[in-house]
Amino acid sequence: MQPDVSFVIAAYNAEATLDRAIAGAMAQRDVSVEIIVVDDRSSDRTLDVARAYPEDIVKVAALPANRGPGGARNAGLDLASGRWVAVLDSDDAVLPGRLAAMIARAEKAGAEIAVDNVQVVREDGTPDDIMFPATYLEALGEISLAGYIAGNVVFESRFNLGYLKPIFLRRFLDENQLRYDETLRIGEDYILLASALAKGGRCVVEPTTGYVYHIRTGSISRVLELHHVEAMAKADAAFAASHSMDDSARTAFARRSRSLRKAASFLSLVQHIKARAPLKAIRTALSDPAAVRHMSMPIAVRLRRVAAQFAVGTGR
Repeated sequence: MQPDVSFVIAAYNAEATLDRAIAGAMAQRDVSVEIIVVDDRSSDRTLDVARAYPEDIVKVAALPANRGPGGARNAGLDLASGRWVAVLDSDDAVLPGRLAAMIARAEKAGAEIAVDNVQVVREDGTPDDIMFPATYLEALGEISLAGYIAGNVVFESRFNLGYLKPIFLRRFLDENQLRYDETLRIGEDYILLASALAKGGRCVVEPTTGYVYHIRTGSISRVLELHHVEAMAKADAAFAASHSMDDSARTAFARRSRSLRKAASFLSLVQHIKARAPLKAIRTALSDPAAVRHMSMPIAVRLRRVAAQFAVGTGR
């Protein structure tokens, strides 16, 4: 029988957390699930952990070369057979009633996509907070393309919608040839959901909390570099060339594009300051005064805030 949901877990050096992710997927109530773990050429015991489960419970794919988070998820999507697909990061978890609630809401509305609220857990294991006020998500009801882009404007978004973890009707992804952009190491989740919305997918909001996001202090800020933001800007340009947008979406897209340019300028300025290259720093500051305004708070704080905008879905 076809499972209701395929969980796709892309895993890279996740031996310490993979059992937790798999346990959450196995514990789903009132839906049938298949679990697919894709090992992205880990150097630790991740593959051994995945293969310790019976094959009829956890399907394992071992990639011959590292493809990054998008590539590993794509490999999992290609193997998925469920009516719905849910991507689960290997260091996160899901609550038992999550998928049943999301699918029920999506199917009642005839939607192809659903999102829910997120529980944040600190690195020491203590719960931090619910990411989005329930009243905010209840008021949203559905997320449009314009609303989603506006919720991913760096420095300006009140609530960063990029943290939302959607489930997709698998048939919709396949019919529209939608997959993750494997050139992106950060921000690949945003492009996929934006593309699905641009293709006419409806995204409903289940305001209850079902996804558990585990923070790893500093992990993203250590790897976020200028070339990541430049790659995201390039992917956005490709998105604009491939999809039509209404006036509201175009306005939001222009704001996001400006915010990425500001982020790139800021990271470039920080790079020059750290390299003790004052002339290059001055040229950057003159070319984009917005970069200087971001320096009004300590560099470390601003870097963390920039990183937080892109911390979704790396699983790294």
